[in-house]
Amino acid sequence: MTVSPLVWGVTIVVILGLLAFDYFFHIRKAHIPTLKEAAIWSAIYVGLAILFGVVVWVLGGTQMGTEYFAGYITEKALSVDNLFVFLIIMASFRVPREDQQKVLLFGIVFALIARTGFILLGAALINSFSWVFYLFGLILLITAGNLLKPESTEGDDEANNFVIRLARKIFHTSDKYDGDKMFTIENGKRVLTPMLLVMVAIGGTDILFALDSIPAIFGLTQNVFIVFTATAFSLMGLRQLYFLIDGLLDRLIYLSYGLATILAFIGVKLVLHALHENTLPFINGGEHVPVFEISTGLSLSVIVGVLAVTVIASLVSPAGKAMAAVNNARRHADAYLDLSYTADPGERERVYKALCDEEQDIMKMDIKYRDKVKDIEEIRETVARAHSEHERYLSR
Repeated sequence: MTVSPLVWGVTIVVILGLLAFDYFFHIRKAHIPTLKEAAIWSAIYVGLAILFGVVVWVLGGTQMGTEYFAGYITEKALSVDNLFVFLIIMASFRVPREDQQKVLLFGIVFALIARTGFILLGAALINSFSWVFYLFGLILLITAGNLLKPESTEGDDEANNFVIRLARKIFHTSDKYDGDKMFTIENGKRVLTPMLLVMVAIGGTDILFALDSIPAIFGLTQNVFIVFTATAFSLMGLRQLYFLIDGLLDRLIYLSYGLATILAFIGVKLVLHALHENTLPFINGGEHVPVFEISTGLSLSVIVGVLAVTVIASLVSPAGKAMAAVNNARRHADAYLDLSYTADPGERERVYKALCDEEQDIMKMDIKYRDKVKDIEEIRETVARAHSEHERYLSR
């Protein structure tokens, strides 16, 4: 189905309107969103995405509707995985919790711009060279393999990349935040704040994410309108989702395996499609190869099934529960020991209460699962220091 310029225009205006609404009604005044606020707005954005999909299904037919939902679910799952990296960047830059919303919204806007560019480039390549499906399939298979590799402790500091080191070296930078300002005055000189640097870090990782997500969705549909809208709606509400599942991300211990399975499946689908459309002279003499092609309906079923198994297995796993609770306790202890960066007076109480709640949950768990968590002794020492600091704070 060909999408008219009018439909394109209305869709783009709606998406820009949602981003503008998010900024003026939620981001402009720095604050820490409550769990209720995050839950309500996350549900609203998911509801809007589903409503849009229903409209596509009714007006565009079953094929377009199925392609949209398959693309949306895949991109949403990849976006949740991206939140892990955002969490690391926020922690490494010690971004004040009340200002994290602005950073996330910038990341969403930048991701939308970057992915739109990749979408247009990908569409142009596909229209001109059918062999690009081989390339996209190979990218996804390599990405799937990388997701299965053990995590490297040296690679956790995503913010300490080349761009950030270069920015610190060339420009005058401050180690302290000045609200959500990009620049501040320090010793009579105008300098960059960490707020600008963290946005550069988020933007850089968004480009890397696009290299994986765009080939993935092109493996499900080559309709540029569906690719764009599924990608855009998957990014909408990502800010609220961050605060909603912050602290629960560590529970999804099998998410990387699920995403690896999905990306590998789509990669195989792309290679099969490339063989079916083959024009390369060294494969079957440049003729099409008669192979089985995976339908969009089967793709949607596999994606939903794999994600369901992954999430359920992560949530019911005793090892996953222990890992999540211990890692959250470490995060809250580290945050409590470093509260000088935030101006919110209620942050100290919130962080310490969260730490105590996590400790109570940990004590109810089987010790064999607790002791298997990486760096457990170091985590216990950090938690003990947080309790000592709290006692000193109360005695003042």
